[in-house]
Amino acid sequence: MILNISVKVLECILFRKILTQVTVGENEGIESALRRFKRQVSKSGIFADLKRLRHHETPIEKYKRKLQQRRKAKRR
Repeated sequence: MILNISVKVLECILFRKILTQVTVGENEGIESALRRFKRQVSKSGIFADLKRLRHHETPIEKYKRKLQQRRKAKRR
């Protein structure tokens, strides 16, 4: 999987310390380690940040996104 990431997005990821790491055990297959890595990445929200930071977000879009997050948090 190859991602075209701009320098700005990459800097945001690195400075926020969002890096994910998985150690592979002696008798563990690479497929299970890859599954664990994908699960950790999805839980940490790295891809959501990448999608959000890929394009400029206008103030109205930002307001709508935060409003939706508040509604979602209120339902929980």
